[in-house]
Amino acid sequence: MMSTHRVPAGARGKFFWKLACGVLALALTGTSATAEVGEPEKEDLKFGFIKLTDMAPLAIAYEKGFFEDEGLYVQLEAQANWKVLLDGVIDGQLDGAHMLAGQPLAATIGFGTKAHVVTPFSMDLNGNGITVSNEVWDQMKPHVPKMADGRPQHPVKADYLKPVVDEFKAQGKPFKMGMVFPVSTHNYELRYWLAAGGIHPGLYAPEKGDISGTVDADVLLSVTPPPQMPATLEAGTIYGYCVGEPWNQQAVFKGIGVPVITDYQIWKDNPEKVFGLTREFTEKYPNTTVRIVKALIRAGKWLDENNNANRPEAVRILAKPNYVGADYDVIANSMTGTFEYEKGDKRPVPDFNVFFRYHATYPYYSDAVWYLSQMRRWGQIAEAKPDGWYHDMAKKVYRPDIYRQAAESLVAEGQMKSSEFPDFDAETGFRPPQTEFIDGITFDGTRPNEYLEQFPIGLKGNDRV
Repeated sequence: MMSTHRVPAGARGKFFWKLACGVLALALTGTSATAEVGEPEKEDLKFGFIKLTDMAPLAIAYEKGFFEDEGLYVQLEAQANWKVLLDGVIDGQLDGAHMLAGQPLAATIGFGTKAHVVTPFSMDLNGNGITVSNEVWDQMKPHVPKMADGRPQHPVKADYLKPVVDEFKAQGKPFKMGMVFPVSTHNYELRYWLAAGGIHPGLYAPEKGDISGTVDADVLLSVTPPPQMPATLEAGTIYGYCVGEPWNQQAVFKGIGVPVITDYQIWKDNPEKVFGLTREFTEKYPNTTVRIVKALIRAGKWLDENNNANRPEAVRILAKPNYVGADYDVIANSMTGTFEYEKGDKRPVPDFNVFFRYHATYPYYSDAVWYLSQMRRWGQIAEAKPDGWYHDMAKKVYRPDIYRQAAESLVAEGQMKSSEFPDFDAETGFRPPQTEFIDGITFDGTRPNEYLEQFPIGLKGNDRV
């Protein structure tokens, strides 16, 4: 594991000077004192992350001094995989971490490791892709509609993979694909894409002791850590995978695979990673928690402001070995608003990575409900639950109340404008019904069971495996 150089404690005088100036400014402007945040109860912190470009808010908050501005002296430490990262937060070796959105939810409901983990901050929207091997792409390509210039028409649906999977089944060969963790966005997005094309990705059967997720599967999905995806594909162990960047673009640069679709095309502006902490941490160190969120909000804004003008600098930072450690060009291929599919077929996708706009940082309850609905759809939640259960679980894990404190403090300090945030007094925590999914099905977070009823593949109602 590698950690960044730690900010020297001598910088603390600078923080207290800024704090004093901030209090004076509040007094002079007559801004409500309710936006003030007390001194951090814990200053020295260690946060974990996985080597993916969407850990960027942590790197930027560190490198730009946003943590230091809040009196926080942070170490950032890369973790071997998502399980090690989650265990580190739960057992206190890490104070918080860049997490898969499904991890705090799964831990809190007891799927896998049981612990009450919360998130007051959503780290980004979009950022993933699905890549297949060159061999599989060669077999898919004849089925994919072409544009006038001869290039494949996007989005590439799983309908065009189905003949390939059917041929594998006819030959008695398992079709294997990789994803990063059982409760990862990548698992659910890959399953969503496959099922939308009539390919069954398999079910979990925890009541029967089967957590492989392969019951009735046409395609066998298994876990591979993100940085190992390209090598595993090249070795022929898997025929495709769903992962975050830069590991789809790495396959293009190495000439071993073709990214066929981004998650932006599967579900436009989908929530991706979150920042997770234990509930115990947030209760023991409430001021520290709010200050962490303040620094991360500033980092998200920096990453998106001026039409992504700061992205080249962000890519240089992320390319450092202690962060993502991939080549600048590989990271920049998606981080700067483009995405390369086949070698040379680079297309504009300005919202492939979103860190602040569209209220990307706000922890919406409806985002949590979507993840829970997919856990139910694929059997990780073994039995039917009423809509109220989904809403209760979302509110146990997602903490917009903490986010609001951080946002209001930033506004009071003059760091940001209230117009950059949702209208907190009117906010319900549920986005309006979302329609831009690859299968055309509408998601309304207030009605999860009605949503599940629309899918021809997957569990719904009182179904059990």
